[in-house]
Amino acid sequence: MNTYKHITKNGDRLGGVLLHPTSLPSGKLDVEAFNWIDFMCHAGLRVWQILPLGVPQQSGSPYQCYSAFAMNPELLAESDYANPDFEQSDYKKWCEQEQYWLHDYALYMTLKNEFEQKSWCDWPEEYKFRHVNALQQFKEGHLEQILAIHWQQFCLYRRWNEIKQYANERNIFMFGDMPIFVAHDSVDVWVHPHSFQLENDCQPKVVAGVPPDYFSETGQRWGNPHYNWDFMLENEFSWWLNRLRNHLAVFDLVRIDHFRGLESAWIIPAECETAIDGEWQKVPGDKLLQHLQDDLGEIALVAEDLGIITPEVNVLREKFHLPGMAVLQFSFDGVSDNPHKPENVTYDRIVYTGTHDNDTTRGWFNSQNE
Repeated sequence: MNTYKHITKNGDRLGGVLLHPTSLPSGKLDVEAFNWIDFMCHAGLRVWQILPLGVPQQSGSPYQCYSAFAMNPELLAESDYANPDFEQSDYKKWCEQEQYWLHDYALYMTLKNEFEQKSWCDWPEEYKFRHVNALQQFKEGHLEQILAIHWQQFCLYRRWNEIKQYANERNIFMFGDMPIFVAHDSVDVWVHPHSFQLENDCQPKVVAGVPPDYFSETGQRWGNPHYNWDFMLENEFSWWLNRLRNHLAVFDLVRIDHFRGLESAWIIPAECETAIDGEWQKVPGDKLLQHLQDDLGEIALVAEDLGIITPEVNVLREKFHLPGMAVLQFSFDGVSDNPHKPENVTYDRIVYTGTHDNDTTRGWFNSQNE
């Protein structure tokens, strides 16, 4: 997995910007996205990084989505829906290609609408536990709504592919972001419950987060269910393979958020209200990454490795030649071996001015003393 070789032919340094489509003037994947690419060309920028494009839950966070594969329909303008009279052959071909997630997602969202947006854990048992006859009857009675979601996702993917092609033709790379965990109330957990650590009632046994640190004395309790790595290993990481294939078809390179969690993850008992009472547990990230490499070959991944990173995490990242991250605002201190200092930043790093936890660069600069 040599990300730099995949993106740069001569080891060139590339400049980019992080801007989610919701920050475009229209907040849509419309003409403004093409205008933005034109601006990037004139500015000499080569990488457009975005946050996840998934369907967010009611909180609005793109890191808590109803699917690891579906795109947010709010990003598509009504005028950009494809014409069904001219797209039937492409549509049928696309549906066959994406059947490993599309049909389950459309059914799941239709069921959520039927049950007033309740979590799948609160649905009647025949739907909660995916009884075949009940689901078949529901499909037959709600076929129009289900197929409308199929068409919606086709139009979204079609528009995104147009944007990506426009960018690539102008030598601009699309940089995606993949949350390491998925939401409990998601089609992924509903369809693949054995891939997650769940109780008999389908509630999480343990949840994800990070321990107390500089930013929070109680840590962060994200609430995502942890993976059942033993089952995933037996299943040859099939869900992860599908997920990564999808992301690498949509983007030119992909950042794995919270990469540290592929070496060890902070395990919090589900009944705990904070992240204080958690513990680190080892994760077979080495086997996962090796399996991805063996199956997919050379792929472009970036490791988000900010925070307190252990030597074991660095070894894992370096073994698979994954670039890490550095933050310019973290570099101005008296510590000579600070990895964020420009003189310490190595070739295998992507440098950011700040993160979502930082002030803007202008705000940060104006707050400094002489």
